[in-house]
Amino acid sequence: MQGVRDQLDALDARIAECDRQIAAQQADDAAARRARELPGVGLLTADAVVASVGDATMFHNGRQFAAWLGLTPSQHSSGGKPKLGCITRRGDDYLRTLLVQGARSVLTATLRKARNTPEALTRLQQWIVTLNARVGYHKTLVAIANKHARQLWAVLAKGEAYNPEAWRQWHDSVEPSAS
Repeated sequence: MQGVRDQLDALDARIAECDRQIAAQQADDAAARRARELPGVGLLTADAVVASVGDATMFHNGRQFAAWLGLTPSQHSSGGKPKLGCITRRGDDYLRTLLVQGARSVLTATLRKARNTPEALTRLQQWIVTLNARVGYHKTLVAIANKHARQLWAVLAKGEAYNPEAWRQWHDSVEPSAS
């Protein structure tokens, strides 16, 4: 038993060393720091996205990036009537898994916050709660991961920091012209 315990301790030390190396590498990487500002995106996800994607401007928009990851539904449309199936699962399995795990933590935290203080929910959290009630847990996870992928694309391609209140600025600029 002591031999197994020593192996586990050595493995824990090696994992801690890898985590320190990743954190040190990201300290100098502005794109990874911007990516980490998104909810559900941590050190590993930010590092993996920046390393795998490189230049996010090679995708025309966030939907193309999410499709590249395999987070968009397959389409079986005929006669102008769209029929959406399950996600395609094409693309990078590792990045898709990291985004879904990040979405799981965001969903869990949001549902806990909705139970305890529903009046304090942000617009995104309200969307998550209503989507979960409408389509269920697993589809909500994929939808959140898809949204995170699109947000990651915007942060990486445009070189801007994540702004959760950006929708207000857009809404205020569009609203006067709509009336």
